[in-house]
Amino acid sequence: MSDTSAAREEILSRVRSAVSGADRSPVTVPRGYRATGPVDVGLFAERVADYRATVVRCALAEVPDRIAQALTGRGRVLVPEGFAWPVRGAVPDDGLTSADLDAVDAVVTGATVGIAATGTIVLSHGPGEGRRALTLVPDVHVCVVREDQVVADVPDAVAMLDPARPTTWVSGPSATSDIELDRVEGVHGPRTLHVILAG
Repeated sequence: MSDTSAAREEILSRVRSAVSGADRSPVTVPRGYRATGPVDVGLFAERVADYRATVVRCALAEVPDRIAQALTGRGRVLVPEGFAWPVRGAVPDDGLTSADLDAVDAVVTGATVGIAATGTIVLSHGPGEGRRALTLVPDVHVCVVREDQVVADVPDAVAMLDPARPTTWVSGPSATSDIELDRVEGVHGPRTLHVILAG
């Protein structure tokens, strides 16, 4: 047997052994993750604004008025089933097609969690948040995030999410850049994001 054949057989033997599970010695992975600090709602607002989103802070009782201000001049507005606040003139989402959603001016939703360190909003598409298409097709997304939904960092957010549910992670309005770094907004999601931070 040539050296090449012997080397080949040794490699294949190791692969067969690994695949068969013959060598399944336990592996200890260090889990010394950085502990998160206190929640900084102001940092969340700052980071969301860094993404060119409009951020308005208000009391919970002021949410309907702030929504109305964000929707000034908008035509057809949708809200998902289970949305917690009244939205004047809005119609409920009743399973509109993508083409119908494209004709909608704005959508108003809640969120599951906001992440202070990254300025990211996470929707898990439960009551008050709507289905994914509802938050991705209309040109304007008004999202209400309660201050008690803001967590410090990504691991805190992941711990709050149900892994069986779909999620959408929103970091500002939809934007992309081409090779020459020309920024284009609204290509694969809302062109405008209004965040109402209530608490």
